[in-house]
Amino acid sequence: MRDRGADVRCILTGNATNFVTPLAVQTLAGNKVFENTFSLTDEHEIGHITLARDCDLVVVAPATANLLAKMAHGLADDLASTALLVTDKPILVAPAMNFRMWGHAATSANMALLKSRGVHAVGPNSGMLAEGESGLGRMAEPAEILAAIETLLAAGPLKGVKALVTSGPTYEPIDPVRFIGNRSSGKQGHAIATALARLGADVTLISGPVKLADPANMRVIHVETAREMLGAALGCLPMDVAVCAAAVADWTVSNASKEKRKKDASGQAPLIELAANPDILATLSEKGSARPRLVVGFAAETEKVLEHARAKHQRKGCDWIVANDVSPQSGTFGGDFNSIHLITASGVEDWPRITKADVAERLAWKIADVLKGSP
Repeated sequence: MRDRGADVRCILTGNATNFVTPLAVQTLAGNKVFENTFSLTDEHEIGHITLARDCDLVVVAPATANLLAKMAHGLADDLASTALLVTDKPILVAPAMNFRMWGHAATSANMALLKSRGVHAVGPNSGMLAEGESGLGRMAEPAEILAAIETLLAAGPLKGVKALVTSGPTYEPIDPVRFIGNRSSGKQGHAIATALARLGADVTLISGPVKLADPANMRVIHVETAREMLGAALGCLPMDVAVCAAAVADWTVSNASKEKRKKDASGQAPLIELAANPDILATLSEKGSARPRLVVGFAAETEKVLEHARAKHQRKGCDWIVANDVSPQSGTFGGDFNSIHLITASGVEDWPRITKADVAERLAWKIADVLKGSP
């Protein structure tokens, strides 16, 4: 943050001093470190009320389960929790804790309450935790936290633009236990939502079932089926731009059972009847007052990528198609890299194989270039 010209002031809790020393943090921050609510010197130089309000953003990293609980319930028993209670500035938390603590009903309720009050969050991520276990609870990487900070502080070229992004797979139930799905991880769609938010857009992300944390600084709607995703998308209109990156199932099971299907004595497989799902991309592309100014679709193909993608572009009525090869050898599904072709009315752009984050960044800037020139 200092490298980017920020003036940083740090508050350390008592527990934080067991991990880092005030002198080390003060050296890095270039400012005095604050620890004690009742320090006569600190209160004389800069009171805790001024400390909490004389800033543009308050960042809590790491945000423990204990501190999140204090924030949710208005406790103020040390300088950090007091500053968080009295500040009138935006707050960004980066949760970090054992995966069981993160998944506990109390923590989930506290996070939901904080988000309803406008507190922003980044992470947590999945990975190795301090105690040697692995799971969802690892603090977001510093670069991710910095990106979330920049998003909250910067206006960006998409300021005032409302963006809708769909991401991940859809699951179509066969019975309460089984479903038809696909291998989409949601990494590309979530990266696009994050990139649009970083450029200042007001983003709504509609996510199918994924193993990813909700991105920071946006509204996230969780769905399972294609019909639920379409209903959520229509309920969000009007939007300025819609990016349909979700791998929506083409079919649903029309004879889904309300009970788990059992093997019969003959061992014969049950008959599964399929029916077409609603076409979300085509529906959002329909002409009308609620149509987004720019509609972007994805074409995940395993063969004849450009040929099939061009046909989809014409058939769906969308403005752009992002075509990518998802054959097993490509490593696209579940991987971190993508190689795409951007199809527009003016032709095809072939992008090199780059990370999904870079694809998202380039696409977000192209969207910004178009919408900035639109009425």
